[in-house]
Amino acid sequence: MALAHSFKANPHWLPRQKPVAISAIPGENGLPFIGNTLKLLRDPVGFGHRMVKLYGPVYRNNAFGGPSVTLMGADANELVLFDRDKIFSSEQGWGPMLNLLFPRGLMLMDFDKHRADRKVMSVAFKPEPMRHYAEALNAGITRTVSGWANRPMRFYDAIKALTLDLAADSFLGMPLGPEADRVNQAFVDEVQATIAAIRLPLPGTPMRKGVKARAYLIDLFRREIPRRRVGDGHDFFSQFCRATDEAGQPLSDDAIADHMNFLMMAAHDTITSSATSLVMLLGRNPEWQDKLREEIAGLGLNDDAGLPYGQLDRLVLTEYAFKEALRLIPPVPSLPRRAVRDFEFGGFHIPAGTMVGVSPAFTHKMPEHWPDPHSFDPMRFTPEESKGRHKYAWVPFGGGAHMCIGLHFATMQIRILMVQLLSRYRIELDEGSGAEWQAWPIPRPKDGLPVRFVPLG
Repeated sequence: MALAHSFKANPHWLPRQKPVAISAIPGENGLPFIGNTLKLLRDPVGFGHRMVKLYGPVYRNNAFGGPSVTLMGADANELVLFDRDKIFSSEQGWGPMLNLLFPRGLMLMDFDKHRADRKVMSVAFKPEPMRHYAEALNAGITRTVSGWANRPMRFYDAIKALTLDLAADSFLGMPLGPEADRVNQAFVDEVQATIAAIRLPLPGTPMRKGVKARAYLIDLFRREIPRRRVGDGHDFFSQFCRATDEAGQPLSDDAIADHMNFLMMAAHDTITSSATSLVMLLGRNPEWQDKLREEIAGLGLNDDAGLPYGQLDRLVLTEYAFKEALRLIPPVPSLPRRAVRDFEFGGFHIPAGTMVGVSPAFTHKMPEHWPDPHSFDPMRFTPEESKGRHKYAWVPFGGGAHMCIGLHFATMQIRILMVQLLSRYRIELDEGSGAEWQAWPIPRPKDGLPVRFVPLG
């Protein structure tokens, strides 16, 4: 099975580095043509640990069509993600995986262009829009979760459907109705295509399905743009269509459609993964269900009103539990970049043009930062326990200029979800539920996480 590149590199991209340029770095090339791609896809966490054990925290690899260097640890995360010297390109790092599927999305922009588009988009995440989203989230989550009593279900599937509905409401400002299943499948096809071994959109391949899914979604967004530009909607899409850049100019239709395509995927796929991991961990640790339930009860909320925006920060233990779930199962396990200038790290010279990766999933389980790293302990995130910990030891939302723009929205949605679940139900998992997870491209339990929500009292 040969790897081929389907994307067209932008003219300013550096050429992919030749293996000989990084041959002094310890590592391995793997099999002809495919390198270590299959090993990496089969068990990415185990592969990373094996490579570090054999070669150290800086190692050379060959996967997904070419050579790369992986840098492991919190110092590596800080160097690459904070990127104070503007050495690393996110566009050229993600591009080989995403350029046919999410071109011109925020992750595929760098430096001044990224800053400018991010500034335009940020207007939709200010306090007043967030209050509007909170109201929509409360209503949507309450309506759905209230019907989950004593229904055996696969939680991943149920929460994915719910988060798509919520994203459509808050971000698109429109119910998807009968089209919801097709929209959801389109996002699934796009995401799965990001790790397809065959990178050409040949008939019958996952990449072909992903490219067709993108075309369908872009058309969906573009049809709405003219109406949104002249409307007064409070949803993200409408605000984004009316927003202007520093020169007072609106973004183009193409730019808006591309940003919405990427944002909608992230707003429901990554939150789906994060909500599933938290529910699984609470199901395995019922004492923490009790602690969070007690904290929620202390707010004295009206069940019908949900969690007011102004009380989000009072759910301190809930925040700790969510952070711990993100530590154990980060929704984006690894982050690629490309060096646009030579740099030094760990005693090695790494030349411009090299693909460089860091791994939140690895760093999140390093014992020097996280004692007993595989256990679920939300109290790791108290101010006392966090004091002195490397600030890049926990990076589920990335870091630096490319830190996830929707992190506060995601945290708000999870808090509201926990209020509605834990004030109503006890979470019970089937035996072995969630035992195996597919790690890439976005973690999900292979069994869908069978779960029951048992009414309290």
